[in-house]
Amino acid sequence: MYYICSMNTENQNAQMRKGALELCILSIINEKDAYASDIIARLKDARLIVVEGTLYPLLTRLKNDGLTIYRWEESRSGPPRKYHQITPDGKTLLEALKADWLDLTASVDKLIGNSI
Repeated sequence: MYYICSMNTENQNAQMRKGALELCILSIINEKDAYASDIIARLKDARLIVVEGTLYPLLTRLKNDGLTIYRWEESRSGPPRKYHQITPDGKTLLEALKADWLDLTASVDKLIGNSI
């Protein structure tokens, strides 16, 4: 007998996305120095919807861990902006996270690929 799962998948989806955020944020910052609203826009464009309340603590942790630094830059349309930069340690972690991500997705694809 088969049972239909009535479990809401939104929470599981959110948890999977949160797990990938550090990799995505470091990737964005690695391309070029980025302002928080630019990072949020890129994540939203990729359908990894993030609000400032999620992003700012993660950016602070990345900085405290020595993976990013920031600089203040004057803005023509308001207060100075904080631009985030990746550090050499951040680049090293990014490469490791990319390799781990590729291994993980290959493993998951191998298990679920035929069922999609």
